[in-house]
Amino acid sequence: MRFLRDSLRVKHTILFLLIFLCGFLCGLAQAKPPNIVVILTDDQGWGDLSLSGNKNLATPNIDSLARDGAQFDRFYVCPVCSPTRAEFLTGRYHPRGGVYSTSAGGERLDLDEQTIADTFKAAGYTTGAFGKWHNGMQFPYHPNGRGFDEYYGFCSGHWGDYFSPPLEHNGRIVQGEGFCIDDFTNKAMAFMEKANQADKPFFTYLPYNTPHSPMQVPDRWWNKFKDKKISMHNRDPKKENLPHLRCALAMCENIDWNVGRILKKLDELKIADDTIVVFFHDNGPNGVRWNGDMKGRKGSTDEGGVRSPLLVRWPKKIKNGTRIKPIAAAIDLLPTLADCAGIPVVSKKKLDGRSLKPLLLGKTGRWKERTIFSHWKGRVSARTQNYRLDHTGKLYDMTADPGQRTDISKTKPEIAGRLREQVARWKKTVMSELGEDTRPFIIGHPDFQWTQIPARDATAHGGLKRSNRFPNCSYFTNWTKLDDQLIWPAEVGADGRFEVTLHYAVPKGSEGAVLELSHNGNKLRHTIEHPHEAPARGQKHDRVPRAESYVKDFKSVNMGEIVLQKGKGELTLRALEIPGKEALEFRLLMFRRLK
Repeated sequence: MRFLRDSLRVKHTILFLLIFLCGFLCGLAQAKPPNIVVILTDDQGWGDLSLSGNKNLATPNIDSLARDGAQFDRFYVCPVCSPTRAEFLTGRYHPRGGVYSTSAGGERLDLDEQTIADTFKAAGYTTGAFGKWHNGMQFPYHPNGRGFDEYYGFCSGHWGDYFSPPLEHNGRIVQGEGFCIDDFTNKAMAFMEKANQADKPFFTYLPYNTPHSPMQVPDRWWNKFKDKKISMHNRDPKKENLPHLRCALAMCENIDWNVGRILKKLDELKIADDTIVVFFHDNGPNGVRWNGDMKGRKGSTDEGGVRSPLLVRWPKKIKNGTRIKPIAAAIDLLPTLADCAGIPVVSKKKLDGRSLKPLLLGKTGRWKERTIFSHWKGRVSARTQNYRLDHTGKLYDMTADPGQRTDISKTKPEIAGRLREQVARWKKTVMSELGEDTRPFIIGHPDFQWTQIPARDATAHGGLKRSNRFPNCSYFTNWTKLDDQLIWPAEVGADGRFEVTLHYAVPKGSEGAVLELSHNGNKLRHTIEHPHEAPARGQKHDRVPRAESYVKDFKSVNMGEIVLQKGKGELTLRALEIPGKEALEFRLLMFRRLK
């Protein structure tokens, strides 16, 4: 009897354990992974937050991410836009991915690179990006070809007007609705709500394009700042442009308002606890203004050009008010977010970044020291936990001298020598992966219906002139001679028939130009029958004089259909007849693959 009782007791225990284990495993299987929201701002310096101690503005919503989550003390990005975006997307230093410029094709991320969106999409997430892409326009460089199911925004760098501008939605040109940052936020919130209704985890990328110029912001924020007394100044206050500074601060408060809308939406959907929110900037400030006494601004590899806040909120996992001392960088975000979500990174290439999850969760153990490199236009600086070696070889103690005022390379020769060797090795290994750019612009990829071929990417011949030295939103003028032509190195992705739409302007009396578009012997001719006088737009929204082109509401006209064969060749646009003073002002060609 005793044996029987013991046997039954063992059986009951085993049965209980099996039931418990089954329930536990089922719970794991059914556990929904965390949603991800990544907010990246453009040209907002480390000092452009009240969180950083700046009393010139208030950013309570952004500040709340640090209060309710984690704040990194020393986080580093690149000196300019496209490289930072590439490093965030890939977890690898930007020269490895072919990014060396901010326009005309040099901003494109190599097609053999896998992105953070690829990783999350492979794990069952629905993925969306809303804002400034700046890592390639033509598919598959386009966001829809880099792992994003949904894209709304613009793929260039500079954009000429922030109020209801022409944008694109999944490759097709659409009209924006109101101030672009508000518009991007609206679209992102709708995307998150739809994903939540479908019970799918989402990865939402919000690359805002402010406070990048042109300096435009709605009256609500400008009226607060246009006459505001500035109490905190740059280390070189004589170089400050106060109207530009005030508008930048107003744009930053608009960003903060939109961040607050995102956080409120997560609360309304009752998913805030299950959502990781990340906030950082792409480079240093785009003007001379208070930035914590740091040396350098946008474009510089010094501390002020590459230091950014990094704020991460994850209520279920990260303790409120977590402060993280070890240095980190944009290359760390892909492995970190994948690790937090418990999903594998799909890229087979070695990442330069490392997961910051242990730091976020307070399980640092022995955190390995590291060196982070910053590069732009051949200039490389190296940052350790305590020191920065600048691109000239000068060494600074960043703890005792955060403003980089005293070179200590002669008093610390061993440290300076070691870092110089690391820089030389980095140049040899990483920079060597950036060869000559021979990548053509792709037309008519078989997996995507639309292809934009803008003025930005063209090489002009003859007397043609850009509307501005910044190419991203530029157009061509002074088309007066038959020798004038535009050429794009192009590759047709697959044989096909394409409808071509031309975006142009031409004054009354100069209509009638006969245009020819050609590629590898295939030609399409079109006569400009209707004048279109388009005044420059955007002036009424500018708060300070701009450096970029104004844009126009160009007329779109169907040029007809052209048959193209797969392969490389020059895409050429020229005028065969110019009966008036000029042929046209040129902005864009749009190719639509026909079934």
